[in-house]
Amino acid sequence: MKNETRRNVIISLITALVLIFVFFLRDYMTLQDNDKVLKVGFIYVGDGATAYTKNFMDAQDELEVFFGDRIECIAKYNIPDDKPVDQYVDELIKAGCDVIFSTSYGYGDDVKRIAAENPEVQFCQATASNANDDPVLSNYHTYMGHIYEGRYLAGVVAGMKLRELIENGTITADEAVVGYVAAFPYSEVISGYTAFFMGVRSQCESATMRVKYTNTWNDFGLEKEYAEELIEEGCVIISQHSDTKGPAIACEQAAEYKTVYIVSYNASMIDVAPTTALTGCRINWFPYEKQVVQALLKGKNIEKSFNGKETVNGNDVGAGFSEGWIEMLDLNSVTVARGTVAKVETLKNKFIKERVPVFYGDYVGVDPFNPDDTIDLRTEYIENTKYSAPMFHYVLSDVITVD
Repeated sequence: MKNETRRNVIISLITALVLIFVFFLRDYMTLQDNDKVLKVGFIYVGDGATAYTKNFMDAQDELEVFFGDRIECIAKYNIPDDKPVDQYVDELIKAGCDVIFSTSYGYGDDVKRIAAENPEVQFCQATASNANDDPVLSNYHTYMGHIYEGRYLAGVVAGMKLRELIENGTITADEAVVGYVAAFPYSEVISGYTAFFMGVRSQCESATMRVKYTNTWNDFGLEKEYAEELIEEGCVIISQHSDTKGPAIACEQAAEYKTVYIVSYNASMIDVAPTTALTGCRINWFPYEKQVVQALLKGKNIEKSFNGKETVNGNDVGAGFSEGWIEMLDLNSVTVARGTVAKVETLKNKFIKERVPVFYGDYVGVDPFNPDDTIDLRTEYIENTKYSAPMFHYVLSDVITVD
């Protein structure tokens, strides 16, 4: 009986070792089969001079460092997103790219059409929401960070500053007005400034907001001009969903005779606005791109390779602070209110561990293009449940004014 037991144990051990060897061999052979250099293409709407594109370029740099000679990157810069991009995508395909990251919402329709014609290439489109629309393509994917989380925290920083200004008598509660330089009246922009405002309101209940649209992503002069107008109209804090340093410079110049601060997006403005910059937030594109490249090097399905706290819907993936997709920019110790660092850290950890209600409260929102379409936020709206791209598109009545 003892011999039989010993024999069974030995057989079990041998079986386990064989299985381990088989799995190891399988993974080893997979890596060997995919030992070729993966060619990775990028299409950028701008270049390093704009903060939006610079964030993507930083992610590309991290990819090249992380994967070394396993990948070769080819990038196209300053490609307009309001004209067909076929020529530039075709150049990347002819160069042998296995995967192409297209980084502006405006490319989405063209890139999906091209993906249908080139099933051997994987296409990953940032900020778009059409991956799961018919026709669904196995080689076309969309992705974006849950930026509302960062916007909300940036708003908390702004709200704490407003409250401090009220408490020390610099402004009255009625003067707690926030100005916002926005690009377009898209859902992404509206969702962003609403999340920011909700963060402000969580710390300063009397705050209101004024929004001005530039109808362009990247116009230094116009962004600066609109920020100056908002400051003259009495806005104490300026924020933005636009790509230049114009608003920050406007704040720093106005600070000589006005009380005003700037909350930025995509890049810290402390260098150009050292006495007025508070903080900001950005999307970190590297985690997604890294996961995609790893999946393709191993011959695996892209979406099935995500196994953390990402939100995966079909061929669309998004994530927030929990997976490092969203980052806060530096807090300016010269300007932020006392207790801000601890507050931000606490809320960030709360976002990581659980969902934080952001689009929630005694507010009514109205679709700016359809006044019959309204939303009552006494029932919470949860962002990014079906799409990685933001979908909240309602302007809050009475508290947010759009010029």
